[in-house]
Amino acid sequence: MLTSISFQARRAACALALSAAALLPGHALAQQPAPAAPQAIVAASPAASGVAKKSGDAVENPYGIEALWKGSDNIARSVLVLLAIMSVGSWYIMVTKLLEQSKMNRHARTVTRQFWRAPSVIAGAGALEKKSAYRFIAEAGARATAEHGGLKGHIPVADWIPMSITAAVDRVHATTQGGLAFLATVGSTSPFVGLFGTVWGIYHALTAIGISGQASIDKVAGPVGEALIMTAIGLAVAIPAVLAYNWLARRNKAVMDEVREFAHEINAVIIGSHGKAA
Repeated sequence: MLTSISFQARRAACALALSAAALLPGHALAQQPAPAAPQAIVAASPAASGVAKKSGDAVENPYGIEALWKGSDNIARSVLVLLAIMSVGSWYIMVTKLLEQSKMNRHARTVTRQFWRAPSVIAGAGALEKKSAYRFIAEAGARATAEHGGLKGHIPVADWIPMSITAAVDRVHATTQGGLAFLATVGSTSPFVGLFGTVWGIYHALTAIGISGQASIDKVAGPVGEALIMTAIGLAVAIPAVLAYNWLARRNKAVMDEVREFAHEINAVIIGSHGKAA
Protein backbone atom coordinates (compact mmCIF):
# COMPACT_ATOMS: atom_id res chain seq x y z
CA MET A 1 0.00 0.00 0.00
CA LEU A 2 2.74 2.42 0.95
CA THR A 3 4.71 1.40 -2.12
CA SER A 4 1.87 2.31 -4.52
CA ILE A 5 1.32 5.66 -2.81
CA SER A 6 4.98 6.57 -3.10
CA PHE A 7 4.96 5.55 -6.80
CA GLN A 8 2.02 7.83 -7.49
CA ALA A 9 3.71 10.69 -5.63
CA ARG A 10 6.84 10.32 -7.69
CA ARG A 11 4.74 10.25 -10.88
CA ALA A 12 2.95 13.49 -9.95
CA ALA A 13 6.29 15.13 -9.10
CA CYS A 14 7.69 14.23 -12.52
CA ALA A 15 4.64 15.70 -14.27
CA LEU A 16 5.00 18.96 -12.34
CA ALA A 17 8.69 19.12 -13.23
CA LEU A 18 7.97 18.68 -16.93
CA SER A 19 5.31 21.40 -16.83
CA ALA A 20 7.68 23.83 -15.13
CA ALA A 21 10.43 23.06 -17.64
CA ALA A 22 8.10 23.80 -20.54
CA LEU A 23 7.49 27.29 -19.17
CA LEU A 24 11.17 28.20 -19.00
CA PRO A 25 12.49 30.58 -21.76
CA GLY A 26 15.39 28.38 -22.77
CA HIS A 27 13.39 25.22 -23.23
CA ALA A 28 12.84 23.79 -26.73
CA LEU A 29 9.07 23.91 -26.36
CA ALA A 30 9.19 27.65 -25.62
CA GLN A 31 11.35 28.29 -28.70
CA GLN A 32 8.87 26.88 -31.24
CA PRO A 33 7.98 29.60 -33.83
CA ALA A 34 4.45 30.81 -34.33
CA PRO A 35 2.52 29.35 -37.27
CA ALA A 36 3.28 31.17 -40.56
CA ALA A 37 0.41 29.75 -42.54
CA PRO A 38 -1.79 32.93 -42.48
CA GLN A 39 1.15 35.08 -43.67
CA ALA A 40 1.86 32.64 -46.47
CA ILE A 41 -1.76 32.79 -47.50
CA VAL A 42 -1.71 36.61 -47.40
CA ALA A 43 1.53 36.73 -49.36
CA ALA A 44 0.25 34.32 -51.95
CA SER A 45 -3.09 36.01 -52.40
CA PRO A 46 -1.86 38.82 -54.80
CA ALA A 47 -0.26 36.25 -57.06
CA ALA A 48 -3.39 34.19 -57.05
CA SER A 49 -5.48 37.23 -57.91
CA GLY A 50 -3.04 38.11 -60.71
CA VAL A 51 -3.40 34.64 -62.17
CA ALA A 52 -7.16 34.91 -61.94
CA LYS A 53 -7.05 38.30 -63.63
CA LYS A 54 -4.89 37.01 -66.46
CA SER A 55 -7.13 34.05 -66.96
CA GLY A 56 -10.13 36.39 -67.02
CA ASP A 57 -8.52 38.57 -69.69
CA ALA A 58 -7.89 35.55 -71.88
CA VAL A 59 -11.57 34.57 -71.95
CA GLU A 60 -13.12 35.33 -75.37
CA ASN A 61 -16.57 36.77 -75.90
CA PRO A 62 -18.88 33.81 -76.52
CA TYR A 63 -21.64 35.99 -77.99
CA GLY A 64 -19.77 38.18 -80.52
CA ILE A 65 -19.55 38.23 -84.28
CA GLU A 66 -16.61 35.83 -84.22
CA ALA A 67 -18.68 33.29 -82.30
CA LEU A 68 -21.54 33.86 -84.75
CA TRP A 69 -19.26 33.13 -87.70
CA LYS A 70 -17.77 30.00 -86.12
CA GLY A 71 -21.08 28.61 -84.95
CA SER A 72 -23.16 29.34 -88.06
CA ASP A 73 -23.76 27.21 -91.13
CA ASN A 74 -23.03 28.00 -94.78
CA ILE A 75 -26.29 29.87 -95.35
CA ALA A 76 -25.74 32.22 -92.41
CA ARG A 77 -22.16 32.80 -93.49
CA SER A 78 -23.35 33.56 -97.02
CA VAL A 79 -25.70 36.19 -95.61
CA LEU A 80 -22.83 37.80 -93.71
CA VAL A 81 -20.62 37.79 -96.81
CA LEU A 82 -23.42 39.30 -98.91
CA LEU A 83 -23.97 42.09 -96.38
CA ALA A 84 -20.22 42.76 -96.30
CA ILE A 85 -20.14 43.05 -100.11
CA MET A 86 -23.11 45.43 -100.03
CA SER A 87 -21.43 47.60 -97.42
CA VAL A 88 -18.07 47.75 -99.21
CA GLY A 89 -19.76 48.49 -102.55
CA SER A 90 -21.88 51.26 -101.04
CA TRP A 91 -18.93 53.04 -99.46
CA TYR A 92 -16.90 52.69 -102.66
CA ILE A 93 -19.67 54.32 -104.70
CA MET A 94 -20.10 57.06 -102.11
CA VAL A 95 -16.43 58.05 -102.33
CA THR A 96 -16.13 57.77 -106.11
CA LYS A 97 -19.34 59.71 -106.83
CA LEU A 98 -18.34 62.44 -104.40
CA LEU A 99 -14.98 62.81 -106.14
CA GLU A 100 -16.67 62.77 -109.56
CA GLN A 101 -19.11 65.52 -108.58
CA SER A 102 -16.33 67.62 -107.09
CA LYS A 103 -14.38 67.28 -110.35
CA MET A 104 -17.38 68.37 -112.42
CA ASN A 105 -17.82 71.44 -110.21
CA ARG A 106 -14.16 72.28 -110.80
CA HIS A 107 -14.67 71.85 -114.55
CA ALA A 108 -17.63 74.23 -114.39
CA ARG A 109 -15.41 76.93 -112.89
CA THR A 110 -12.87 76.29 -115.66
CA VAL A 111 -15.58 76.87 -118.28
CA THR A 112 -16.34 80.25 -116.77
CA ARG A 113 -12.69 81.30 -116.83
CA GLN A 114 -11.52 79.89 -120.19
CA PHE A 115 -14.22 78.66 -122.55
CA TRP A 116 -16.26 81.78 -123.07
CA ARG A 117 -13.19 83.86 -123.75
CA ALA A 118 -12.18 81.72 -126.75
CA PRO A 119 -12.81 82.99 -130.31
CA SER A 120 -14.77 79.87 -131.38
CA VAL A 121 -16.44 76.77 -129.99
CA ILE A 122 -13.64 74.49 -131.20
CA ALA A 123 -10.96 76.70 -129.64
CA GLY A 124 -12.92 76.90 -126.39
CA ALA A 125 -13.32 73.13 -126.26
CA GLY A 126 -9.57 72.71 -126.72
CA ALA A 127 -8.96 74.91 -123.68
CA LEU A 128 -10.93 72.57 -121.40
CA GLU A 129 -9.67 69.39 -119.71
CA LYS A 130 -9.79 66.23 -121.82
CA LYS A 131 -12.13 64.29 -119.53
CA SER A 132 -14.40 67.23 -118.87
CA ALA A 133 -18.11 66.75 -119.51
CA TYR A 134 -18.27 70.32 -120.76
CA ARG A 135 -15.59 69.63 -123.36
CA PHE A 136 -17.50 66.53 -124.48
CA ILE A 137 -20.67 68.60 -125.04
CA ALA A 138 -18.80 71.39 -126.82
CA GLU A 139 -17.08 68.89 -129.12
CA ALA A 140 -20.43 67.20 -129.80
CA GLY A 141 -21.85 70.52 -130.93
CA ALA A 142 -18.83 71.25 -133.11
CA ARG A 143 -18.92 67.75 -134.58
CA ALA A 144 -22.62 68.15 -135.37
CA THR A 145 -21.84 71.14 -137.57
CA ALA A 146 -19.29 69.10 -139.53
CA GLU A 147 -21.57 66.10 -139.92
CA HIS A 148 -24.53 68.09 -141.18
CA GLY A 149 -24.53 66.73 -144.72
CA GLY A 150 -25.87 63.94 -146.89
CA LEU A 151 -29.17 62.64 -145.58
CA LYS A 152 -28.62 64.57 -142.38
CA GLY A 153 -28.50 67.71 -144.46
CA HIS A 154 -32.25 67.45 -144.93
CA ILE A 155 -32.66 68.14 -141.22
CA PRO A 156 -32.79 71.86 -140.47
CA VAL A 157 -29.74 73.13 -138.62
CA ALA A 158 -31.99 74.55 -135.90
CA ASP A 159 -33.16 70.99 -135.21
CA TRP A 160 -30.00 69.03 -135.88
CA ILE A 161 -27.69 70.94 -133.54
CA PRO A 162 -30.03 70.71 -130.51
CA MET A 163 -30.51 66.99 -131.21
CA SER A 164 -26.76 66.34 -131.14
CA ILE A 165 -26.15 68.43 -128.05
CA THR A 166 -29.10 66.86 -126.21
CA ALA A 167 -27.75 63.38 -126.97
CA ALA A 168 -24.39 64.41 -125.47
CA VAL A 169 -26.12 65.78 -122.37
CA ASP A 170 -28.06 62.53 -121.95
CA ARG A 171 -24.81 60.56 -122.04
CA VAL A 172 -23.31 62.81 -119.37
CA HIS A 173 -26.43 62.40 -117.26
CA ALA A 174 -26.24 58.60 -117.58
CA THR A 175 -22.63 58.74 -116.38
CA THR A 176 -23.53 60.81 -113.33
CA GLN A 177 -26.32 58.36 -112.45
CA GLY A 178 -23.97 55.38 -112.44
CA GLY A 179 -23.85 53.66 -109.06
CA LEU A 180 -26.95 55.30 -107.62
CA ALA A 181 -29.08 52.31 -108.58
CA PHE A 182 -26.76 50.10 -106.52
CA LEU A 183 -27.17 52.38 -103.51
CA ALA A 184 -30.95 52.29 -103.89
CA THR A 185 -30.90 48.49 -104.14
CA VAL A 186 -28.73 48.12 -101.05
CA GLY A 187 -30.84 50.55 -99.06
CA SER A 188 -34.06 48.72 -99.87
CA THR A 189 -32.92 45.09 -99.67
CA SER A 190 -30.18 44.86 -97.01
CA PRO A 191 -32.62 45.06 -94.05
CA PHE A 192 -34.53 42.09 -95.45
CA VAL A 193 -31.29 40.19 -96.08
CA GLY A 194 -30.34 40.74 -92.45
CA LEU A 195 -33.82 39.72 -91.35
CA PHE A 196 -33.52 36.50 -93.32
CA GLY A 197 -30.25 35.76 -91.52
CA THR A 198 -31.95 36.45 -88.19
CA VAL A 199 -34.85 34.10 -88.93
CA TRP A 200 -32.47 31.39 -90.10
CA GLY A 201 -30.26 31.78 -87.03
CA ILE A 202 -33.19 31.70 -84.59
CA TYR A 203 -34.54 28.59 -86.28
CA HIS A 204 -31.26 26.76 -85.80
CA ALA A 205 -30.88 28.09 -82.25
CA LEU A 206 -34.31 26.87 -81.21
CA THR A 207 -33.70 23.53 -82.90
CA ALA A 208 -30.45 23.04 -80.97
CA ILE A 209 -32.14 24.05 -77.71
CA GLY A 210 -34.97 21.59 -78.35
CA ILE A 211 -32.54 18.77 -79.03
CA SER A 212 -30.49 19.49 -75.91
CA GLY A 213 -33.62 19.78 -73.75
CA GLN A 214 -32.24 22.82 -71.87
CA ALA A 215 -34.29 26.00 -72.10
CA SER A 216 -32.62 28.11 -69.41
CA ILE A 217 -31.90 31.77 -70.10
CA ASP A 218 -28.16 31.20 -70.55
CA LYS A 219 -28.88 28.58 -73.22
CA VAL A 220 -31.43 30.74 -75.08
CA ALA A 221 -29.90 34.23 -74.83
CA GLY A 222 -26.64 33.38 -76.61
CA PRO A 223 -27.89 31.78 -79.85
CA VAL A 224 -30.90 34.09 -80.20
CA GLY A 225 -28.75 37.17 -79.51
CA GLU A 226 -26.25 36.10 -82.13
CA ALA A 227 -29.06 35.68 -84.65
CA LEU A 228 -30.37 39.18 -83.93
CA ILE A 229 -26.95 40.57 -84.83
CA MET A 230 -27.88 39.84 -88.46
CA THR A 231 -30.71 42.38 -88.33
CA ALA A 232 -28.41 44.99 -86.79
CA ILE A 233 -25.83 44.43 -89.54
CA GLY A 234 -28.54 44.74 -92.22
CA LEU A 235 -29.65 48.09 -90.80
CA ALA A 236 -26.05 49.27 -90.49
CA VAL A 237 -25.61 48.58 -94.22
CA ALA A 238 -28.95 50.07 -95.32
CA ILE A 239 -28.95 53.39 -93.45
CA PRO A 240 -25.70 54.82 -94.95
CA ALA A 241 -26.76 53.65 -98.42
CA VAL A 242 -30.14 55.42 -98.23
CA LEU A 243 -28.63 58.64 -96.87
CA ALA A 244 -25.89 58.60 -99.51
CA TYR A 245 -28.38 57.99 -102.31
CA ASN A 246 -30.51 61.00 -101.36
CA TRP A 247 -27.48 63.24 -100.85
CA LEU A 248 -25.73 62.25 -104.09
CA ALA A 249 -28.95 62.48 -106.11
CA ARG A 250 -29.46 66.03 -104.90
CA ARG A 251 -25.87 66.95 -105.78
CA ASN A 252 -26.28 65.31 -109.20
CA LYS A 253 -29.29 67.49 -109.89
CA ALA A 254 -27.28 70.63 -109.14
CA VAL A 255 -24.41 69.46 -111.36
CA MET A 256 -26.70 68.56 -114.26
CA ASP A 257 -28.47 71.92 -114.05
CA GLU A 258 -25.15 73.61 -114.82
CA VAL A 259 -24.42 71.15 -117.63
CA ARG A 260 -27.80 71.74 -119.26
CA GLU A 261 -27.36 75.50 -118.97
CA PHE A 262 -24.01 75.20 -120.74
CA ALA A 263 -25.58 73.01 -123.44
CA HIS A 264 -28.30 75.60 -124.11
CA GLU A 265 -25.67 78.31 -124.42
CA ILE A 266 -23.57 76.23 -126.83
CA ASN A 267 -26.65 75.55 -128.92
CA ALA A 268 -27.48 79.26 -129.03
CA VAL A 269 -23.89 80.15 -130.03
CA ILE A 270 -23.76 77.62 -132.88
CA ILE A 271 -27.21 78.50 -134.19
CA GLY A 272 -26.34 82.20 -133.96
CA SER A 273 -23.17 81.46 -135.97
CA HIS A 274 -25.29 79.91 -138.78
CA GLY A 275 -24.19 76.40 -137.91
CA LYS A 276 -20.48 77.17 -137.68
CA ALA A 277 -18.28 76.20 -134.71
CA ALA A 278 -14.84 77.16 -136.06
